[in-house]
Amino acid sequence: MTDPSGIPLSVTSQDPPAADPATVLQNLAQVLYEHESFDDITSALCVAATMLIPGCDHASLMMRESGRYFTAAASDDVALTVDQFERQLEQGPCVDAIEDESVQLENDLSAPSQWPELSKAVLASTPVRSAMAFRIRTDSAKTGALNLFADRVNAFDSAAMDQAVIVAAFASILVSARTHKEKSDSLLGGLTHSREIGKAIGLLMSIHGIDDEQAFELLKSASQRTNIKLAEVARRVVDQHRKTLR
Repeated sequence: MTDPSGIPLSVTSQDPPAADPATVLQNLAQVLYEHESFDDITSALCVAATMLIPGCDHASLMMRESGRYFTAAASDDVALTVDQFERQLEQGPCVDAIEDESVQLENDLSAPSQWPELSKAVLASTPVRSAMAFRIRTDSAKTGALNLFADRVNAFDSAAMDQAVIVAAFASILVSARTHKEKSDSLLGGLTHSREIGKAIGLLMSIHGIDDEQAFELLKSASQRTNIKLAEVARRVVDQHRKTLR
């Protein structure tokens, strides 16, 4: 069974499973293969986030270009509404994730919050009660953030954060391709390699307990040391992991 975006629906967004990193990566890879344009892929990615990240009911991708914020994609109108409040009030987890380049988490918006005006607006107009945001990096630029929202308090635990890091890494790959103005026909070709890099980053993060930057540095160091292209190093990491699972 699939939803309108073409993403396989093995579960409903109201009762998501705690998928392991390999499952998350497999589903995200399918998203990349089944959609062609940047807009389609990012929209599908937001929908996928609600199914792959435990507790997540709504998701969006907010971008920052020339000092202006805009929502590039969203899973639904609720996510769009929260993004709109953040832009209007110039505060919130997404804005802070972009500006401070750190993970932002508020698991109870009804409690005293670091974003009091946003919390008031969100509580009055939406079912959202928890929010989490992860930066999207393009080279060294502050580019955007993946925003995750839940309709209950204390919705996001460590398992949710682990899955969200992987989804955010894929979002970074997509945004990087767009920023470098790759055409849609070459985008999928690049994503084939980027998907392997994303898989390898996710595996290294899970195995070694490191963040995405450290995992990428490990891959890059191995590539430089062996004089093998980064995508090939990533493929070998993924292949070796598959062998260990047999």
